[in-house]
Amino acid sequence: MKTSNKQIANELEIIKASLEKFRDGAGADELRRISGLNLESRTFQRRLNKLQEQGEVYATGIARGIRYILTAPSDKGTEVHPKAAIPLSEAAHTILALVSQPVQRRTPVGYNRAFLEAYRPNVDSYLTETEKHQLTALGKTMKADEAAGTYAKDILNRLLIDLSWNSSRLEGNTYSLLDTERLLALGEIADNHSAAEAQMILNHKDAIEFLIRDPENIGFNRYTVLNLHALLSNNLLGNRAASGRLRVMEVRIGQSVFAPLALPQLIEEMFELLLLKAAAIKDPFEQAFFMMVQLPYLQPFDDVNKRVSRLAANIPFNRLNLSPLSFVDVPNDLYVQGIKGVYELNRIELLRDVFMWAYQRSAARYAAIRQSLGEPDPFMIKYREPVKELVAKIVSDGRSHREASKDIKLSAVNITEQDRLKFVEVVETELMNLHEGNFARYWISPSSFKKWKDGWFTM
Repeated sequence: MKTSNKQIANELEIIKASLEKFRDGAGADELRRISGLNLESRTFQRRLNKLQEQGEVYATGIARGIRYILTAPSDKGTEVHPKAAIPLSEAAHTILALVSQPVQRRTPVGYNRAFLEAYRPNVDSYLTETEKHQLTALGKTMKADEAAGTYAKDILNRLLIDLSWNSSRLEGNTYSLLDTERLLALGEIADNHSAAEAQMILNHKDAIEFLIRDPENIGFNRYTVLNLHALLSNNLLGNRAASGRLRVMEVRIGQSVFAPLALPQLIEEMFELLLLKAAAIKDPFEQAFFMMVQLPYLQPFDDVNKRVSRLAANIPFNRLNLSPLSFVDVPNDLYVQGIKGVYELNRIELLRDVFMWAYQRSAARYAAIRQSLGEPDPFMIKYREPVKELVAKIVSDGRSHREASKDIKLSAVNITEQDRLKFVEVVETELMNLHEGNFARYWISPSSFKKWKDGWFTM
């Protein structure tokens, strides 16, 4: 006999009422027993799936470790989401709403060992097969059959600037793209910036070169990850001995209700398990995203964990000569909220949306994806004239590297606030990419270009 809609609705209400008894959620079998519903496992699972579709319940964990949690009342029935800087799925919007609540309204949680332990490499997957195929198509280069690291070495100068700047920017570093180029090329610290900001960027340069220099020994092993941390944290930690060493002290996460592991023995155990599982994953994109999820969640180091995860994500791309992930244009706030979703909910959907979008942007930069698809950048179309006029003026006036940086920031004042930072980055990128084969598009004379280029780093 077919179950009526009214009966199904009643069963859903019973399941929700049962879930209210579990602050930290419950597994399907436990919940079915507590609810008292006389339903087969498959039928009960369909009811849970229905509640998830309705936004009443969300799942956390994977495989046998999945737990179902009742969505907070304030998060239900939200039809209109705040406009995000990147496209987000419904699941990502739900996570964003949950982690955006005031800290006082979020439930304190500790490290959930099952989140890592339940993950089965090449059986479970954070990325769908469709997403993996999409990323594979985007990441292919002409160097696939050459020695590991060949492609990264070919674009090393560009990669050093892009990845060093963007990864540092995600940590709140205020260096401009031009300031970063000058620092990496000449070692000059920009005016009105702290020594710590310069150190952070220089550390990224060293860490990237470490990953690329000897790809045969680089992998998801202790040697690589510990030394990657040592390079990224160099001269930035209060305790210099903590660089490249697993954490032995308790740490807290700012603006989060998540409390990481505190016992050194457990940190060591979970770190080894994390490396073992990461190394076993065959798909390079799943491998990269796994590290971006699990390493910050474990917090194996005193600090600099997210930086380590972002650079470690590039290990499989370098090994297979795929396009790198340099986090071009990634919004800081969405990245941080995505990480919080992992910390506090063990949910990866928001961070996954950020990862997918970030790789698409990075691949477009290095493999000219946008040109091959015939899709010009809408931002460049919108600000075509202001960008063109400013680049032409800087070159024609023979402005130096530092002078240009100031000119760009002054001009950006006239740009709408939400586009201001992007405008600065675009103009700086255009100047950095200017060469003898393309300067004419800015109506610059050969003599003006030569004079400007000769003095770009010397004035």
